[in-house]
Amino acid sequence: MKRRHFLAGVGAAMLSTPAIASNIWQRHLVTMARPLAAGQIHVDTDQRFLYLTLGGHQALRYGVSVGAEGRQFYGTAVIARKAIKPSWVPTRNMIRMEPSVYGPFAGGLPGGHPHNPLGAAALYLHRNGRDTLYRIHGTQQPDRIGQAFSSGCVRLANADMLDLYARVSVGTVVQAT
Repeated sequence: MKRRHFLAGVGAAMLSTPAIASNIWQRHLVTMARPLAAGQIHVDTDQRFLYLTLGGHQALRYGVSVGAEGRQFYGTAVIARKAIKPSWVPTRNMIRMEPSVYGPFAGGLPGGHPHNPLGAAALYLHRNGRDTLYRIHGTQQPDRIGQAFSSGCVRLANADMLDLYARVSVGTVVQAT
C-alpha cells in the first residue's frame, strides 16, 4: 500500500472527539479507528492536519497549513534537528520562483524577528541523511492554518508548534501524504 493511500485511509478512518465548534484547527486528542505505534508524525496535506501518534488508538491532531499545490512535502523523513526561535534564510529556489517576495530576505532573518516565517520553533526534515529543506514550524500567520499557501513547509500556530516540539525528539519519523 502506498504511503499516500495509507495516510488518506488514516485520515478517513479518524473518529475524533467533537472539535470545538469555533475552531476545528485547535489541537485536540482524537481516537483512531486503527492503532499506530506511538511517537510518529503523520501529515494529511489534503485535510490540513498533523497527527502525533500516542500509541494504540490515540493521537493528538493539530491544524496546519501546507505548501501551495506543487510545493508540498510528501513522503517519509526523520527529524534531524530541532530549534527554538530558529533563524531563517529563503532557499535559492524560493528566491528564483518569487524574487519580489523572498529576494529582500536573501540574507536571512534572525530567530525571534517578527517577520521570520519559522515562528517559535522548527523541526528540520531529512531523508537519507540529507536536508530536504522542508520544515515543520510555527507561523506568524495563524489565520492561514487550514490553507495551502506556503512555499512547502508544514506550519502550525506557534503555541501548537511549541507543544509538538516538546513531545518529539530527533529521529522521529514523519510521513506526509
